Amino acid sequence: MTETKRPRRSTEGGYARGEETRLRIIQAAIELFGEHGFVAASTRDIAAKAGVNAPALQYYFENKEGVYRACAEHLADEAWKRFEPVVRRSTQTLESSDDVPALIEAFIELQNVMMDKALETSKAPTLRLFFVREQGGREPPIATEIIQERVRRPLMGVATKLVSKICGMPPDDPLTIMRLLSLHGQFMLFHTAPRSLLTLFGWSTLDTEKIEFVKEAVFSNTRTLLRMWAGEHAAAQAARKKNTSAPPRTKRSNRASAKG
Repeated sequence: MTETKRPRRSTEGGYARGEETRLRIIQAAIELFGEHGFVAASTRDIAAKAGVNAPALQYYFENKEGVYRACAEHLADEAWKRFEPVVRRSTQTLESSDDVPALIEAFIELQNVMMDKALETSKAPTLRLFFVREQGGREPPIATEIIQERVRRPLMGVATKLVSKICGMPPDDPLTIMRLLSLHGQFMLFHTAPRSLLTLFGWSTLDTEKIEFVKEAVFSNTRTLLRMWAGEHAAAQAARKKNTSAPPRTKRSNRASAKG
């Protein structure tokens, strides 16, 4: 796919109006790509939903692939605005502290922002469908490439390093990754399968009170698991230290023990 076209404009007012039009097209396209998929969503329908004529869409994006790429870039930029501050703070904690409680709270803060984003998306069906289709592998891969590079890689990278340091395991150890997935899995179904979870709980919607209940339950589970895994690592370290510091047994003591 080609790079998203961003034409120059001569005046500040014209630029502002142009950016508003461009954003309106992107928002309409996200809805239609979510509802119908890339192939079925036509540029004519996108233009109509955005309230512009078809040539305007071509002027801003050249073609449908350009529109789709712009949608992914917009979603990645918006998500990173939310995640960048907490990723930066988590990175600072990783670099400056070996204190397990501090590392756990850094992970909780990261998880909190991720949950806010996931639960927010669950209330926007077409936006959620955009991501479901993107992850399903049937849409153009450019969206996955953009979102992966700009958001998912740095976000999951720092989350993995936190779990790794807390558990005393390498970041690329499959068990480290499985533990991370188990922690995130507590809330990701609210993003991918909200109807099933609401039915299971007997809820009609996720209001503020229910969201706080879910978050507190997830945070409690996360702290319990991370403390347990950290404790297992500490116990294993203590056992190894005890074994290496114990004096070797002599042959005479071995014979004496055998006679006894």
